[in-house]
Amino acid sequence: MNIEQITPKLVVEGADAAIRYYGEVFGAVLRRRDEADGRVVFARLGLPCGAVFELKDADEFDHDPLRLGGRGLLLTVVAGDPDALARRMVESGGEIVFEVADRPYGARQGRVRDPFGHEWIVGTPIPAAAGPANA
Repeated sequence: MNIEQITPKLVVEGADAAIRYYGEVFGAVLRRRDEADGRVVFARLGLPCGAVFELKDADEFDHDPLRLGGRGLLLTVVAGDPDALARRMVESGGEIVFEVADRPYGARQGRVRDPFGHEWIVGTPIPAAAGPANA
C-alpha cells in the first residue's frame, strides 16, 4: 500500500462562518463549495503552503463535535510565528487551551480551540543550540 496524501475534513455547525474564520486566521482560500438544501456538503480550502483541507456542515451522518460534548480533530500547524497565529485565532473567536511557550521537546507550541470545536496545535521547531565545534 502506498498512501499519497491524507486530507482532513472538519465537520462544523456553520460551514460558511468556518470558511471565513480559516480565511482570516490561516489565509485559506476557498477552492470549491457545494451545497444542498442550504447546507454546505463539501468545501475545499487551500492554504498558502499548498496544503488543503475540507469541511462541511454537520448533518445526520457527520455530527458537530461541540454538540456531542467533545472536540473535533486535533491538528498541527507549523507556523513561522506561532505566537502571532495564536493571537489571530483568538481575536477571530478562538480560545487558548495551552499558551504558546517553549516546550521541553524542542518546539515552541500552544493549542487553540477554534469556534467550531476543533483544536489546533500551533508551533514551530526550536533550533537546536549550536554545541562546541568538534576539533
